[in-house]
Order: sequence, then structure tokens, then C-alpha cells
Amino acid sequence: MEFTYGLMIAIGLVTYFAWQKPELHRKLMLNPYNTVYKKQVYRLFTSGFVHNSSIHLFLNLFTLYFFGGAMEKIFAVHFGMLGYAYFLLLFLTAIIVSNIPTTIKYRNQPHYNSLGASGGVSALVLAFILFDPIQELCLYIFICLPGYILGAIFIGYSIFMGKRGKDNINHDAHLYGALYGLLFILILKPSTLESFIKMVF
Repeated sequence: MEFTYGLMIAIGLVTYFAWQKPELHRKLMLNPYNTVYKKQVYRLFTSGFVHNSSIHLFLNLFTLYFFGGAMEKIFAVHFGMLGYAYFLLLFLTAIIVSNIPTTIKYRNQPHYNSLGASGGVSALVLAFILFDPIQELCLYIFICLPGYILGAIFIGYSIFMGKRGKDNINHDAHLYGALYGLLFILILKPSTLESFIKMVF
């Protein structure tokens, strides 16, 4: 859990200090127009460490706590000490990768902004489901379903809401973060797919 705690602390501190300095907050969030046309590519990464509200921050840290801790253990079991490096690599690169489609999509809209660690968190959730698809996961505490079903619902919902685009949430980041999490695991350990199929079917 050490690396998960470290990420939680880093995200919490950066978000808090950014809240104290609105100009810093604006500079760290993802603005596709500035990212592309002003070459501020650092925003692809820094946007994952700032949030727009305490609820937004809490939800991401809450999910990171559970799935980050679980994935640390899974990576350690399968890859030993190298697993911790893979864990960090997955989360941090997922933030960048999940922001790329949004950057392309909104590059000509100067006033569009996006922020939050959801892309990285989504990658961890789907990576966990790939390793343990029949583990029951709960949505809003009361709705509990096997991970592979909840994961499919999450991907479908993200696609639908991303096309609809009316609730001020970057569903594209959720979707591409989730897909990247699956791809990362399948490249790192291809046999996971066979194991997934055997457990589900």
C-alpha cells in the first residue's frame, strides 16, 4: 500500500495547494488548446493531480485507495519487486494516455478544461477486473455485481455519456483510461486473458 498512499498524498497536496492559488490551478489542469497550440504538453500529466471540488477529490482518492492497494499486491505477486514499478507506470501513464483523445477532440476550443485522476483510477479498476473478474464490486454500496459485468457497464456508460457530452464530466478520460488499463495488463501478462475467460465462462 506504500505506493498507493504516496499517490494519494501527492494528489491531495497538489490539489490543496492549487486550490489556494487559482492561477496555479488553471496552469495545471488540462486545456487542450494550450496543450496543442502553446505546446504545454505537461498538462497531460499535471491535470491528474488537481481536482475541481472536495467531492471530486474524495471519490478519486477513495477508489484509488481500494483498487490501488489491491493492484499493488497483485503486481507484487506476479512480478515481485518489479511489480511496484509496473504499478506506478500503469497509473501515471494512464493519466497521460487517457487525456490524449480529449486533447485531440477539444483542441480548437480555448475555454474547454478537464482535470482529475479519473483516467489513472479507471485503468486500475479495469486492470483489477481483468485479474479477478468474478470478484463482486459494489456501485453506490447497494448495487453489487461481478467485476466483469460492472466493467462492461462502465465502458458502455462511458461511451454513451462521452457521445452525449452534457454533464460536464470527461467520460472520454474514463473510457480511454479503462481501455488502457486492459491493454497494459494484456501486453505485460498475455496469459491473463486466458485466465479471465476461464473464470468468466
